[in-house]
Amino acid sequence: MPTHFLFKLFSSALLVTSVLLTGCNDAPGTGATEKSAKTTSAPVSMAALAAQAIGFTAGSQMSARTVFVFFDAQCPHCGVLWEAAKPLKSQAKFVWIPVGILNASSTSQGATILAAADPVAEMDKHEASLQAGQGGISAAANIDANKASIAKNTELMTSFGFASIPVIIGTNAQTGALVTQEGAMPTAALAKLLGLQAPAN
Repeated sequence: MPTHFLFKLFSSALLVTSVLLTGCNDAPGTGATEKSAKTTSAPVSMAALAAQAIGFTAGSQMSARTVFVFFDAQCPHCGVLWEAAKPLKSQAKFVWIPVGILNASSTSQGATILAAADPVAEMDKHEASLQAGQGGISAAANIDANKASIAKNTELMTSFGFASIPVIIGTNAQTGALVTQEGAMPTAALAKLLGLQAPAN
């Protein structure tokens, strides 16, 4: 493995605790950027997400505050965000929306998570497998309908003009403003973006 690649990986790990992490993209050499206005993109809409996105909920089911997260099952930064969001789950309902942009496993693994009786547990199992270098969960059988849902989610994400994952979309609890972010964030930065209370260290 080239030395410069190892250095990039090490540098990214150091940035987790201090700045926004980059995101995954299907185009090499591109990183996460904050959402900017694109004339060819549809306006980001919480209502459209609630009506069209197909995902699963992690966090407070009774919370009036919803945060949508587009993720790819093969994206390591999405796994970082999955863990970073856990300390905030009592303050918001995180709806995780699988897409397929990185490789063939993205769709099959995302569909398997969607089809699981307990998607949160399946996601934890998947992330543990990725961390162990085992590539993630095996694809389940009879998930064609779920694969179709992944395709719809991917189309919805790209219709908003997003190119990197994960994508965070919500409203700030303090200001009510719509907030979006491409790329993973540590817990404190995520709490600040969403206007939530950061957990004590």
